[in-house]
Amino acid sequence: MAHNKPLISLQFPFFEENYINNLQTLTSLVEKAPKDATIVAPELCLTNFSFDKMEEAATFGEEAKERLLSLSKNKLLCLTMTEKIDGKFFNNAKIFYHQKEVHSQAKAKLFTFGNEDKYFTPGDTKKIQIVEIEGIRYGILICFEIRFIQLWEQIQGADIILIPALWGILRKEQLEAITKSMAILNQAFVVLSNSANDNMAKSSGIITPFGDTHRDDDSKYITHLADIKEIRKMRRYMDIGLT
Repeated sequence: MAHNKPLISLQFPFFEENYINNLQTLTSLVEKAPKDATIVAPELCLTNFSFDKMEEAATFGEEAKERLLSLSKNKLLCLTMTEKIDGKFFNNAKIFYHQKEVHSQAKAKLFTFGNEDKYFTPGDTKKIQIVEIEGIRYGILICFEIRFIQLWEQIQGADIILIPALWGILRKEQLEAITKSMAILNQAFVVLSNSANDNMAKSSGIITPFGDTHRDDDSKYITHLADIKEIRKMRRYMDIGLT
């Protein structure tokens, strides 16, 4: 396991009316990332919510998978996409790594104020768990899910927590406070990727286990070279049972 890991948070606008442009933007940013990087893209960055054309969004996501797999040749890419399974639509988080889909996890806590529950089927909270890839333990929480402490507990012990989000600007301070607290209390790196659409909070970035924040609301590409040894150091220094 490499001790230094490039962590990258993507932050860009994306729109329901131009799926191809969304994919092209994602592609250009992922291609910019170095070998062995861990990259997080915003929630539903290929299609946005597209409540009026869920079938089209799911079809486009399926067609885009070949490109996404190709982009993950020497990198880890995490994002969410609309998928139709057994006649139901899910907002599924994916991890693509070395040109394979190594993990899929449906959003379990849907944001009812945004009518997500009227279009998506919730996933099973029990499937929110740590995923180990080449010695590094990852956890994923999708946007609204970060508000649920019981879900934090399910990924306790993760080294890197990945958060694809579509989080509104009215709750910007809450997003920043929650993600910083998550890094400190879980003694983990947190990589938050939020939309840069006009009504979104941005606040994307990387937070270290010590609570140091690396955010930039004006950048599409936020990076930090993480020293994985920081995790072990923090957990030895402040032992709360995560070693």
